[in-house]
Amino acid sequence: MNSKTPLLRRALTAVGWIILGLMGLFDMFAKGAPDYSWPSLLQMVSGLLACMALLWPARRPSVPVRAVLVAGGSLVLTAVIATWAGPGARTFGALESVALLVLLSRAVWAVPGPRTAVAVCAALSVAGVAIPQRLLPNDIRNDGQDALSGSLLMTLAVGLALAWGSRVRLMEERRARDIAAVRQRQRLELAHDLHDFVAHHVTGIIVQANAALTLQHTAPEQVGPLLQNITRSGSEALDSMRRLVRVLREDDHAGVRPGEVWAELARLVSAFSGDEEDAQLHVAAAAREVRLAPEVETSVHRVVQEALTNVRRHAPGAVVAVRIDVDGNRLRVEAYNTAPAARHPGPVGGRGGFGLVGLRERVEAVEGTLTAAPTDDGGWRVTAAFPVLAAVAGSPA
Repeated sequence: MNSKTPLLRRALTAVGWIILGLMGLFDMFAKGAPDYSWPSLLQMVSGLLACMALLWPARRPSVPVRAVLVAGGSLVLTAVIATWAGPGARTFGALESVALLVLLSRAVWAVPGPRTAVAVCAALSVAGVAIPQRLLPNDIRNDGQDALSGSLLMTLAVGLALAWGSRVRLMEERRARDIAAVRQRQRLELAHDLHDFVAHHVTGIIVQANAALTLQHTAPEQVGPLLQNITRSGSEALDSMRRLVRVLREDDHAGVRPGEVWAELARLVSAFSGDEEDAQLHVAAAAREVRLAPEVETSVHRVVQEALTNVRRHAPGAVVAVRIDVDGNRLRVEAYNTAPAARHPGPVGGRGGFGLVGLRERVEAVEGTLTAAPTDDGGWRVTAAFPVLAAVAGSPA
């Protein structure tokens, strides 16, 4: 529920463009006036090409290919300038150096395979450290001190780029593990429901089968509908098992008992309102009449529970409205909250960021859909749609 991330990303992108532009101007006016010697022109062109490789929006060529081309081209240019450029005509490619460092940092976390990443980063590192060698004979009096100092400075910069890229890679890997753990936990909770769901269906099958045995001689005309209900209950039990049997059972789960979802939601919203928050629940009459699979009932409960939890953490003091209705052949669950009553430094308990990931995993596991997005008035809306079961013969639904 953080809308500042796109703005921050755009600001960082703008800062990056400004830095690259300044480096290009530095290359052009390094000697106080525009330098049109061929080494300077080549370095300006190579800097622009390195920036294109860095900022090219398409996925092809891939990051490893771009990195290898830039590193190879930079090394070749360094060798050419160091070999054929005369003293006093050699300059330092600032734009190319910055582009190499940024591309190196990006390659650390963007190249997937460890071996490939090491090879690509090694090529970029060597190219970056070698760039100052273009200054080697620029001033005979300092005996190459400019080139040595530049290489030491670039070595430090390369180390910082590697450290930053490694940090981002570790954060991405940890986030991937956290997301996988959240999804696995949701699957385990769904699997825990399997026993209750199947017991619910099988109990109904047994009751109806016993009734059919009792009525087969006294009222045989009632046996057919009972057998149809048994078939339907068996199919629903198989559907529940098909969705949930992929995972194992977790011991500390407290689910919603079949048929009690509306009462549980009322208790949930009432408890939330009791914590000095303002929340309202509206369940349409059409929603109360539809039949829901037991696993769908628990998922409806979890959507509302997660939405209220997010409001408490991210928007304390906001007004919450939970509405449940039928839209065609889908049950629609919407939880909307206004903007927080007052600005606050951060969500209570820290930022997790994985609640909606696990919630989407649960909703999609029961063939539902979930969307969550900010609203124009600064609030937040979570909307889920779930399938409903066909009505039983003789019921109002």
